[in-house]
Amino acid sequence: MNQQHSNNNKNRSRQPGGKPGSSNRQTEEGPRSETASELVEKVIHINRCAKVVKGGRRFSFSALVVVGDQKGRIGVGHGKAKEVPDAIRKATEDAHKHLELIQLKNNTIPHPIIGNSDGGSVMLKPASPGTGVIAGAVVGAVIEVIGIKDILTKSLGSNNPYAMVNATLVGLRKLRTAEQISAIKAA
Repeated sequence: MNQQHSNNNKNRSRQPGGKPGSSNRQTEEGPRSETASELVEKVIHINRCAKVVKGGRRFSFSALVVVGDQKGRIGVGHGKAKEVPDAIRKATEDAHKHLELIQLKNNTIPHPIIGNSDGGSVMLKPASPGTGVIAGAVVGAVIEVIGIKDILTKSLGSNNPYAMVNATLVGLRKLRTAEQISAIKAA
């Protein structure tokens, strides 16, 4: 009976995800913790690199991650590490540091645009409501984290994930709303 009672005490002191005796309280980080919970993260590509050494092969990994709030903000990050989870964590932190705002019109983009970067070229066209996201895996992930619901896309150049993400972002950065264009013409 005493043995069973002592086992129950051990189990009670061990909190989920913690060490024995650790508390289960949430730490407050301020406004960053709120924005981090709202952001959607997508891992686009994980690359494995092998270095041949005397004892065999040493592997390292790099990750490409996009982060967005599905309201027009997006960040892209790249991270390298010896293990996949560390590479993803580094890439996510990098993406959080590089958040930027994209101009949207309702659930689509204001006008057609082509973005070019490196060997990648991506065509983006606005679509009528109900069309959905017509895009490949890489461009679709970028579009999804921004929050665009209706768009037509076509990859015209390289299929390298890094080039496609950069080309998509170059195109999205060029977008201007009708109000911005009329303000530029009036000035």
